[in-house]
Amino acid sequence: MLGKSLCPAVVAGIVSAVVWTGTAFAQKKYDPGASDTEIKIGQTMPYSGPASSYSTIGLVMKAYFDKINAEGGVNGRKITLLSQDDGFVSSKTVEATRKLVEQDDVLFIAGSLGTAPNAAVQKYLNIKKVPQLFVATGATRWGDPEHFPWTMGWQPSYQIEGAILGRYTAAKYPTAKIGVLYQNDDSGKDYIKGFKAGLGDAAKLIVAETSYELSDPTVDSQVITLKTAGADVFFLHANPRFVAQAIRRTFELTWKPAIILPSVGASVGAALAPAGLEKSIGAVTAAYMKDPTDKVWESDKGFQDWLAFMKRWYPRGSLIDGSNVYGYSMAQTIVQVLRQCGDVLTRENVMQQAASMKDLELPMLLPGINLSTSAKDFFPIKQMRLARFDGTSWIVMPK
Repeated sequence: MLGKSLCPAVVAGIVSAVVWTGTAFAQKKYDPGASDTEIKIGQTMPYSGPASSYSTIGLVMKAYFDKINAEGGVNGRKITLLSQDDGFVSSKTVEATRKLVEQDDVLFIAGSLGTAPNAAVQKYLNIKKVPQLFVATGATRWGDPEHFPWTMGWQPSYQIEGAILGRYTAAKYPTAKIGVLYQNDDSGKDYIKGFKAGLGDAAKLIVAETSYELSDPTVDSQVITLKTAGADVFFLHANPRFVAQAIRRTFELTWKPAIILPSVGASVGAALAPAGLEKSIGAVTAAYMKDPTDKVWESDKGFQDWLAFMKRWYPRGSLIDGSNVYGYSMAQTIVQVLRQCGDVLTRENVMQQAASMKDLELPMLLPGINLSTSAKDFFPIKQMRLARFDGTSWIVMPK
């Protein structure tokens, strides 16, 4: 049993006791983790292990909260982010999450990374009625308010993104042979399901499909398999470490397929640069955030603000790693939800406000892409744009 679910009518709006006006708040009300002076948020992040390239997300989020705290906090309260290392190991995620909830008394969990780690604690957090907000993964299971009313995604779902890339591939390469490499977990399977749906009848053009485990030392053998199968298009779903390996190996084999690269592995700093930028020219991805390496944003205020933030609050963070845009934008989303909560910092109200975003614009999302949620819609970001790598940055393609 998941416990009593939130009433959709309650989630759909703001209960009468919590009228959000932007200036006036109802009588103060707190759950564990909140007080007159502090809001405690929990998180797990792979600061070690095979997915550690993503750990900068947790670091940039903490830096953004430090900035907010220095400016007076949210409604006069400082944000404390307790971010624990789980090494991308689900058993460690369970242990760390239980500690955060039962000993550290966090108000909610936010921004924890990884499909398998988050799946391992999803039922527990829903039974405890602790919000599991803005899960840092696009698996479809984070958008199921009927069964998991305390869990919400943030980025576009992997199936939606996979379908976008599949439709592009079918239109651009209608007769090409397709090779597929994916991470053997729920995230990879979601991407492949969406990609094949987007391909439609062209799915029959897939000549080889192989996967890798996070524990694998390399993906060299998988790349060789796809080349040997004669693939002209390489759909490459992997985390940045394995994307870099796969692109390097593809180059070494003098194999020159068209590369279709899901956004999770498309970071210029964490994936393409280690592989050698020239090796990815022409690759296509789907994007929803501004690429910090794209000079088109140099005079953009949102980019300038992000750059100033990075230089002051997170100077050791990479200015070419899209994960630092991701964490920054997610932290801004959390701050917006807390502002909407006013003085009613209960777990139920946190979920109500998270499920009440309407066309929220964030400065580092691509123009025209915003966040909206409702009682039945737990995927805040649903739009994406195709982008092509030019050897330096991802260039958004015309619609």
